[in-house]
Amino acid sequence: MICYKHTFRLLLIGSILIITGNLHAQNAKKFFKTGEDFVEAENYKDAIDQFNKAIELDSDFEDAYLERAKAKEKLGDLKEAAEDYKRLAAIDAGESEYFFNWGRIYYQLEMYKECLDPLNKAINEDKKYHKALQIRSKAYIRLDSFTMAIRDCNLAIDIEKKNPENYYNRAVAYDSLNEYALAEADLKQAIDYEMAGEMAHVALAEVQIEQEKYDEALASINTAIDKNKSNTNAYYVRSKIHFARKQFPEAINDLSTLLAIDPKNEMAYNQRGMYYQTLSQQQNAINDYTQALLINKENYKSYYKRAQSYEAIADYGNAVKDYESLMKLSPYDENAKRMMKEANLRLFELNREEDAPTVTIINPHSTKDVIEVSEALETFTLEAQVNDNSAIEYIKLNGEAIAYDRLETNPVFTKDFDASIDSILFEIADVYDNKTALVYKIKRTENDPPQIALVAPYSSDNGEVYLDSDDPNLYIEGKINDNSLIKQIFIEGATASFIYEKKNPTFSATVNVANKDEITVTAEDIYGNKAERVFTLNREAARIAANNPMGKTWVIFIENSDYESFASLDGPEKDVTLMKSAFANYEIHNIIHKKNMSKSDLERFFSIELRDLIRSNRVNSILVWYAGHGKFINEAGYWIPVNAKRDDEFSYFNINSLKAYMLAYSKYVTHALVVTDACESGPSFYQAMRSTEQERRCDDWAATKFKSSQVFSSAGYELASDNSQFTKTFASSLTNNPDACIPIDKVVSKVTQAVAENNNQKPKFGKIAGLEDENGTFFFIRKK
Repeated sequence: MICYKHTFRLLLIGSILIITGNLHAQNAKKFFKTGEDFVEAENYKDAIDQFNKAIELDSDFEDAYLERAKAKEKLGDLKEAAEDYKRLAAIDAGESEYFFNWGRIYYQLEMYKECLDPLNKAINEDKKYHKALQIRSKAYIRLDSFTMAIRDCNLAIDIEKKNPENYYNRAVAYDSLNEYALAEADLKQAIDYEMAGEMAHVALAEVQIEQEKYDEALASINTAIDKNKSNTNAYYVRSKIHFARKQFPEAINDLSTLLAIDPKNEMAYNQRGMYYQTLSQQQNAINDYTQALLINKENYKSYYKRAQSYEAIADYGNAVKDYESLMKLSPYDENAKRMMKEANLRLFELNREEDAPTVTIINPHSTKDVIEVSEALETFTLEAQVNDNSAIEYIKLNGEAIAYDRLETNPVFTKDFDASIDSILFEIADVYDNKTALVYKIKRTENDPPQIALVAPYSSDNGEVYLDSDDPNLYIEGKINDNSLIKQIFIEGATASFIYEKKNPTFSATVNVANKDEITVTAEDIYGNKAERVFTLNREAARIAANNPMGKTWVIFIENSDYESFASLDGPEKDVTLMKSAFANYEIHNIIHKKNMSKSDLERFFSIELRDLIRSNRVNSILVWYAGHGKFINEAGYWIPVNAKRDDEFSYFNINSLKAYMLAYSKYVTHALVVTDACESGPSFYQAMRSTEQERRCDDWAATKFKSSQVFSSAGYELASDNSQFTKTFASSLTNNPDACIPIDKVVSKVTQAVAENNNQKPKFGKIAGLEDENGTFFFIRKK
């Protein structure tokens, strides 16, 4: 009973396996059939997918492997196709075609050694396998096994006596063995058997050239060109025939025709270069070798040949460069080494000169035979350059050899020295033994750092810069004061423009100040003295300029208090403080406060400095306020400089000079107002009293846009006092003004009334004589 059950179970399992196997086989064939349909539609990718599925179900499905191999070959996937043929050969070792296709594809992949094994097996299976013999013969040729190749060609000829490819292949093998007559006979046989194309004719011409049968070779190659006028190899071979027959123009023309067809043919450029060399047309040869090297910079023969042409025209420098390039590519070429050595010797002698080297001191600053070193330095770094037409043999400083780049022309070198030394001895020689010996003395120089000031935009004494717009790019103009020439100036790291040869130069640069609250200006003089100044950016003026119909408005205070010959004053300082407080509520773009000015200070400030500031900063309105001693002599008003002498009128500052100075910048300014409490300005300064009866309004377009040049001065002829009713009332008029603006005319009325009530002489108000006035007026605009 047990045996029966066991037998039954085995039969059941066996039947299930048979059924499953049949199902797999049926599905595999279904996928295979779908794959064939895709092949017929030339949809090889999808066909391969179907064959893959068939093979997954049946790993020995020969037809699936075969068709998949063909599809892969169609798609150019030769390695994978070869693997399929290799698998087929394993499945059916008796099928020579599988071995053949495996070997054939390996040959196509240039796997010449690897292709021999499957080809051998194909031929072993079928001794008369003609195609396998042909491919194996070509593989032997590629492997330089020419005798084996000839053997296979003979076997192939025995099978197909009239197949031209067999004779052509054997001719190639004979040619490689220098058996040119046998090669010629085989090529003629290939042509007789009507080998397609011009290839056999080209090969025939080449073996005929080797036998110096130039007439026959020319006929053969002409036939090749007649068959295909675009065959570049045919023109190359014909050029060799013409060259051998000394028909040089024809030889060059053939290569030129070739290059017109194929401009990137390196071999043609090299060959034509050789022809030009033979004709001693060295520059043409150089040009062709250069073109060849542009195509292939690794061709050492091109360097070699071009170097020869360079030598022929005595261009030893370029010849040496080519030999050096050649040595990098072929370091063991003894001939190249010898020729490079000879070229170097010729170049060395050709370049021989008798000029001694010269020295240029780069740092520190030097003049003739003196090196200038700042007193502030304990050590310094010498940086210098040797200038010579030849290579430098040695550099010595105070007897010590200095390191430098021996390959560099005109080398730069550095050396650190103790600043206490008195001199430096330079000893230099070039490779031709031309020598220089120079002594530079060491001179200690000033160590004061440069002084930095900004002209535009204007900066106050405490380094505050007033910006008149929110433009992110700021044009900066400044001035350097220093006892020495300036080496470099940087603004926020950007190099500023300035004249290097000029002392105390002006400088300029445009920098980006977006999101910045300050800018840094750095200056260094030629002795290494450095200064750095930080300027704070004040953008409030940008808002003021936008809201002020008077435009950019500046106030200039001249406060003279500490006199040498006259009584010192406390009043001017109080007056200026009072007026600054009054102006605080008005749209004033910038305030310049000058203290205790000498006559020369006043002259320089009004003639040059203020002129440049107004021009650079595009100021529209200025108020000049003088607080200090004054004099009225011979119908002329004077401001008293702090260094003036009591008995010397010439030492006073004549305010008529102020008028002359202001004339120079009146074209930039719309409104000018001069206020002086010290004394009367005098009839030569003002033309006539201006009427204060007319009500001037700040919305009066003519009053703000038309030019005005006005002066307002006290009438007192004596020296200033410490309690000025004039200034008090002026300040009070501004402080207590309830309106959006107040014209100077209204202030004049209030001041005149207050001064008169105190039994003082009436102040004078009028136009400045000689300056343009279009009946505009000066307004003080309240801040909003």
